Amino acid sequence: MTAHPTDADSGGKMSGSRSGRGENTMRIAVAGATGNIGARTVAALEQAGHEVVRISRSLGVDLTTGDGLDAALTGVDAVVDATSYEADDRDQAVAYFGTTTRNLLAAEERAGVRHHVLLSIVGVDRIEGNPHYAGKREQERLVTEGPVPWTIVPFTQFHDFAATLTSWTEQDGVATIAPLLVQPIAPADVADILTEIATSAPQGRYRDVAGPEPQDLVDMARRTNDTRGHAVKLVPTWQSLLGPEWAGDVLLPGEGARIAPTTFDEWLAKPQ
Repeated sequence: MTAHPTDADSGGKMSGSRSGRGENTMRIAVAGATGNIGARTVAALEQAGHEVVRISRSLGVDLTTGDGLDAALTGVDAVVDATSYEADDRDQAVAYFGTTTRNLLAAEERAGVRHHVLLSIVGVDRIEGNPHYAGKREQERLVTEGPVPWTIVPFTQFHDFAATLTSWTEQDGVATIAPLLVQPIAPADVADILTEIATSAPQGRYRDVAGPEPQDLVDMARRTNDTRGHAVKLVPTWQSLLGPEWAGDVLLPGEGARIAPTTFDEWLAKPQ
């Protein structure tokens, strides 16, 4: 049965914890806890005074098999799914996200978890040929049709996205990159917003979340690599990892988007 929140629930704080912790203290599990966003979300939740359970294969909890999940979710009020998976094959990506999401939701239902928060991507329905996006669409489908009340939060690309792309294509000091328009968001802002939403009542599909201003992806890559002292020649081209189907406003947030505070310039100026 699809677990849609009522309008009355939307945005409200969840009631107190289930195990005698303080009224405003929750036990929250973060799947993908050792990743870029997961680790930041763990830190943000702990800074806010919540008890955090880290879910990661390296920590003994395997989402692909379900091993360790029931023990990890004991007494958990909410789960943030910040897992990621890179695959060149569409079927492989869909299978991974499908398996891990089914296992996670089933364990949450057994544990009585009251809120599943999914980190997703702005424009995930606009790109058909990308394996990662296909996997994320399957993940969204399972969450929306699943047994646990949910919030899906679509974010734009992160501020480190451009440099990550060039690291994947770089050969002999030369990297190709598509001349895309994006509106990137700081990873720390993503973690703060996930923390806010995880400690609130389920809201269904959340509005798009983006950074303050549009940026040219090639310029972002150049400036990030320069700041990091990494010399690489950039070749703007659609014959790279991302083709012309990504052009235009495909990756930009929709009307009424929530705008996070940290600009790309501010992010660049901070130690990474």
